[in-house]
This record gives sequence, structure tokens and C-alpha cells, in this order.
Amino acid sequence: MRHQTPRHSRPMPWQGIGLGCDYNFEQWPESVWHEDMTLMRAAGVDLVAVNIFGWSAIEPQPGRYDFTALDKIIDLLHANGIRVNLGTGTASPPPWLTHRHPEVLPVTADGTTRYPGGRQAFCPSSPVFREHALTLVEQVARRYGDHPALAMWHVSNELGCHNALCYDDASAEAFRAWLARRYGDLDSLNRAWGTAFWSQRYADWAEIDPPRLTLSTRNPAQLVDFQRFSSDALLECYLAEADILRGHSSVPITTNFMVTAHIRNLDYWKWAPAMDVIANDHYLDHRLADPTAELSFAADLTRGLAAGQPWMLMEQATGAVNWQPYNLPKAPGQMLRNSLTHVARGADALCFFQWRASAQGAEKFHSAMVPHAGTETAGWRQVLELSSALDRLAEVSGSTVEAETAILFDWESWWATDTEARPSQGVRYLDQVHAVHRALRELGVTTDVVAPSADLSRYRAVVVPCLHMVRDADAAALAEHVRAGGHAVVTFYSGIVDEHDRIRLGGYPGAFRDLLGITVEEFVPLPPGGDTVLDSGARATVWTELLHTTSAETIDRYADGPLAGVPAVTRNHHGSGQAWYVATALDPADLRDVLRRAVREAGVSAAGPESDGTVEVVHRRGGEHRYTFVINHGAKDIAHPITGHELLTGEHTGTVLQVPAGTVRVVRQEQTR
Repeated sequence: MRHQTPRHSRPMPWQGIGLGCDYNFEQWPESVWHEDMTLMRAAGVDLVAVNIFGWSAIEPQPGRYDFTALDKIIDLLHANGIRVNLGTGTASPPPWLTHRHPEVLPVTADGTTRYPGGRQAFCPSSPVFREHALTLVEQVARRYGDHPALAMWHVSNELGCHNALCYDDASAEAFRAWLARRYGDLDSLNRAWGTAFWSQRYADWAEIDPPRLTLSTRNPAQLVDFQRFSSDALLECYLAEADILRGHSSVPITTNFMVTAHIRNLDYWKWAPAMDVIANDHYLDHRLADPTAELSFAADLTRGLAAGQPWMLMEQATGAVNWQPYNLPKAPGQMLRNSLTHVARGADALCFFQWRASAQGAEKFHSAMVPHAGTETAGWRQVLELSSALDRLAEVSGSTVEAETAILFDWESWWATDTEARPSQGVRYLDQVHAVHRALRELGVTTDVVAPSADLSRYRAVVVPCLHMVRDADAAALAEHVRAGGHAVVTFYSGIVDEHDRIRLGGYPGAFRDLLGITVEEFVPLPPGGDTVLDSGARATVWTELLHTTSAETIDRYADGPLAGVPAVTRNHHGSGQAWYVATALDPADLRDVLRRAVREAGVSAAGPESDGTVEVVHRRGGEHRYTFVINHGAKDIAHPITGHELLTGEHTGTVLQVPAGTVRVVRQEQTR
């Protein structure tokens, strides 16, 4: 089984919508700590993460521990009524460990060793690293496991952010053991990897290495399995630490996921069941065309990892970060809008990296709740504004987001799609997922993002963008969902390979042919800058297909080029439901048109009006109330028809809610159904 029963069913260990931060107290003299306690109380901080990168401070030499400063800060936080999110301290090894044991250092695919001086300078499969890390965790857990300030445990930090893929000899040995457990014997592995190709057949486990760089294209099935192994290796690190913590403490345990556009190496569908609380780190990425749309997608995916239950934002920035090519500050009001977008989409806690902006180090230009310029600043006033807003929204905590539509998303399919040898390097998995999510968001449709193996029975419409790799059982479940009356929209390059990256023969889209009532004879990718037009006037880029219908009806055709007259958008009745297929990468407005028609025919209710993405309307429901978040990212005031009590201003809306430009309104309504 890929997915276990999730642990994250317990309520959050705080009341209302929590406000928290990372506190790197070791960067500041003790006199500043007391000033910070006063400021934290003023800001309404509920939860503070400490000891995230504390290893070298609490174990300055092997086996010699000094908890003096950590004792003081935890006691000080407790005395000020602030709960502690306690790090295990294992996020980066101390210099003495890598100096004495250079074999723990990570190795890249070209065989290059990466050295200390940054962070995460360790190989996840290194037995030496794991031994020392678990010894430290035992010491931390024994000392603080019953401390009254302890609200939750924070295992390591952003596991795999830099070192997810390691190609050293320890990884090679662990990879072989993982493969032996997965396949049982070499014949099974050889079949799964297709090693008859290019004389790659293995006769001994010792012959198998990680997929280090080669002179030619590497085996794609091996690449996918190495991604799976690497995700599992880091999960083993987490589980080993969590097991020790549970021996000394009963408080929730988690680590911070990185559900974001530029991190793809961990299969969080496998990680989520091991978490007591689902937590995510998210920063606006100004390298993207639409950072706000990506924020909404990441929040929806994080909610999917939490099985629809509330989750926490472990890190975000008050303003600029330090690691993008151009680190832009947030405009006035943007931090509040971004934060409440996370809340609208299921977050019951908002935490920041970090409390006080660092004066030194690689992150000294990263924004913080207390900026370099101090508290007589717009940044600090915005922190106080957010704190006040969260106090007013306390009753929203515990409620869940309403969604009638789901997007199927899979890290394994991401790995298999964005690989070396494929029909078009212009097809990027996340681009296609973002495109359908953005289109639905602009249609006012709230969307869950779920695993291909998820229970689909609650959804009227399921969208399947570019799901290249799919298991038989998951494809069958989608077909059964449609047969029973559900609706589906599948986009190009889906259903092509099984979990071993083996082509499903007989015509594309393989796993979904019967469901969609089509067969694709050949892919016809478009070159960079190339486009095509459809009979409807819709335009498309990147990808086309030589498609034939079997039982489907043609909704739109290519109007020009070598595929003129060939179906490009189809719809098939399957049982009591129907399944659409989009065989090309439609321009945003044209994709929105197709999805509008599909979700309307499915009976999906939009949460809000259509927009260009500047207006978001999301409903959370709990107890006797529905909470409607109206977020105006635009430069113009809007009016939204709704009646109820607006929580942020305390006013009754009448029949129309006025939402000024750049603001958020949250309306409580009595339960209507």
C-alpha cells in the first residue's frame, strides 16, 4: 500500500488561529531575549520554534552537551505564556562531525563531494550521520519531553531541501537494499527497469549503482526508482527521530514540508500519514508568472496532504526572502492577503521565518517580524495588524474547506514527466497542473488537490492534468467514479506509462483510452514558439496529437496545419458520467472556457465570481456556520453579494459586501445545509 492511515487527526495544540515564528535566540545576547518576550506578547505570538539549527550549540564537542542557553530560553518563553515548537537540532551537522567523519558528506550525480559551510551537509543514508543525529535526539527528548512549554516537536528542518539526492557509496548500498525489498529478486528488477535495452541486465545486486551521470541518457525507470528511494531514505530519518521522541513525550510531532514550485524530490503522499500535524513552508516565488496563484495551489495541495483537515503554515516571509535572483518586498497589505489566503484554504496556524531579522549569516537580508529597522516600521505594524485579524478569526479554527472539484496530483508522475528522454522538453508537469488550477481559481471554483489513489466519491468533477504515470488501480478508480455519475477532464500526456515507466501499448492515452473513448496514434509536439488554432478560435501551444475517436464526440478540432480536422477536445459518455479529453496545451482563456463548460455540466457550484485571478472566494464550514473569505488582490474595490456578519470589521454586510482594493473580508453565515 502506498498510503497508510494518517496520524494527523488530533486538534491543533493551541486555541484559535495560531501565530508563530522561528526564534534564533542564539544569534542575540541574552539582554535582547527579554525585550523579545515583551514584543512577542504585544504581537500575540502563540508558538515559537527553537533549536532548529542548534546542534553545534548544544553538543559543541562529541558527547559533551550544554543545554544552558536552551534551558533559559524555553523557561523564559514558558514564563511569558508562549508555547514551544522544539526542534530536534539535527538539520545541519556541526563542524566537528564532518571534520571527523567526512564520509557523511553528500555527493552529487557527477561524483563531486559537497562540503560544509552551508546547511544540510550530510548524506541521508549515512549510518554515521544517523547514529550521531539519533544520539542527539535522545538527549533532547529526555531533557524536554515533559516540559510544560512544549506544544510540538519539530524534526530536523525542511528535510531534503538541498541534499535529497545523494550518490555516494552509502547511498548506493542503501539503494540496493531498498531495491531488494521492493522487487525481491533480480529478474523482477530487470523486467521492471527494461534492462534488455542497451545491454543493462544485472546479474548481481552489487552491480547496481545510483543513476550517476552517464555519457548518454540514463535508464528512466532507474531514475524514478532512485527518486522513490531518496524520498524514502529521508522519511526513514524522520521516522527514526519521531520514534525516539514518542518514547519520551506525547505531544504532536511533525516536520516542515516544502510544497512549492521549486522543490519536487519528496513524495509527500507517503510522508503525510506519519505526521501528527501537517505543516508546510511557503514563500512567494517571484520567478513565476503568477506567484499568488501558485500560493493558492500550494495551500490546496497542503490541505490535500492533511486529508482535508486543518494544517499549519510553518514558515512564510513578512516581506522579501534572500534566495531569489531579485528579492522583492511585499506591497502594503500583501502580507495580510497572502496570510489569509492560507487561512481561507485550510491553515489554522501562521508562522514566520523568522522573529528577528539576522544581523549576520546567509539569511541576513531575509525579512522578519522584527525587521532590522526595529518596531517603528510599516513591517512591524503589519505584523500587529495580522495578529489582530487572527484574533477576530479565532472561531474559524477547526472548520474545513468546501470543494466539489479535485485535481489529481502525483510526485511520481512529476518525476516521470520531467525526465531526460521525452517527446518534448517544453512539457513541464507542474506547468500543466498550475494551468488547470489557475483556470479553476479564475472560474471561482475551489479545488482540492488529492492523490490519484484518493477517494473521489465526494467530488462532482475530477481534473487530471498531464498524469503521465498512473497505476492500474488508480486509473480504474477514476473510470468507476465516472461510470457512477462523476465527471472527469483529462489533459494530454496522461495515462502513458505504468508505475515502472513502461509504455501502455495499444495507443495512447493508455490507461484512460476506454474511459475517454479515444485512441492517440502519435504525439505531435510543437517547436518553441509554435502554435496552432482550433475551429472554435481557441489557440494552443507546446503539444498536439494525432487522435481518433472511438466512442467520444468531438467538441473542437485543429483548424490548421498537418492535423487540420483532427479532434483536439473530446467528450465521452461513460456509464452515468462523462469524461473530457484535452489533447493540446490551450491558451489560458481557452482552457478556462473548456473547464467552465465541463464543471457546469458536472453541476459544480462556484464559490465566487469569475475573475482574472485578482478575486478569490473560498468557503470554510464548521459547526453551525459557513465562513466565506473574499480576498481582493486587485487595485479596484469590488462588491460581493452575501449576507452575514463580517468578522474583521464586526459589521453586518446587509445583502452586499464591500471589499476595498487589496483587502480581505470574512463573513460568518448560519449553516444553510
